[in-house]
Amino acid sequence: MSSAFPEIYLVRHGQTEWSASGKHTGRTDIPLTARGEEAAHGIADRLQGLTFQAVWSSPSQRAFDTCRLAGFGERAVKKANLQEWDYGAYEGMTTNDILAGCPGWRLFRDGCPNGETAADVGARADTIIAGLRAVADNVLIFSSAHFLRVFAARWVGLPPEGGADFVLDTASLSIVGYEHDLTEPVIRRWNRR
Repeated sequence: MSSAFPEIYLVRHGQTEWSASGKHTGRTDIPLTARGEEAAHGIADRLQGLTFQAVWSSPSQRAFDTCRLAGFGERAVKKANLQEWDYGAYEGMTTNDILAGCPGWRLFRDGCPNGETAADVGARADTIIAGLRAVADNVLIFSSAHFLRVFAARWVGLPPEGGADFVLDTASLSIVGYEHDLTEPVIRRWNRR
C-alpha cells in the first residue's frame, strides 16, 4: 500500500471480440479473447503482495473471468451495480454506426435509447462508493470501461458526465484513494497497463 488511507484498485476486464472491434458491450455476456485471458493472468503479477479487505466484481463473464484469471475469483463478490452501462438500442454498435444514424451523439451527454443515462450509471456508482466508504480499507474491483469512468468522476465529486474525460484500456489498472485525509478523494493512478 502506497498510502496511509484506503486505496481502491480498479481493473478493467481483458479484451473481448467486441472491445477489440469497438462495439458497445453493455449487458451482452461475451467471453475474453485469448489475448484478454493472457492479460488477465498478467494482472496477478501486478497485484502481487497487495492485500485487500474485499474483492468485488461485475457479474459479467468478461469481468469475473478477468478476476478469476488474476487469482481473485474465490474471494470475489459479484455486485450488480458494477455492471457496464446499459446501452439499450446501441448495444453491439460502434460509435461510428451510432453517429451515422444520430449525428453528434455523445454517450456521456445523451445516454442510450432504451438504456441508461449518465445519471443512471452515476447513481449506481454512488451506491458502490458508499459501500467502499463503509469498508474503509483496500478493495479490488473488476468492471468495465464506461462504468469505471463514471465511477472515477463520482469518486472525485464530478458529475457522472465527467467520466467522458477519463479513458481506460482493456486489462488496465487504476487506483483511487485519498490525499491528506478521508475528505479528499483523489485519483492516485490511472489506466496503467
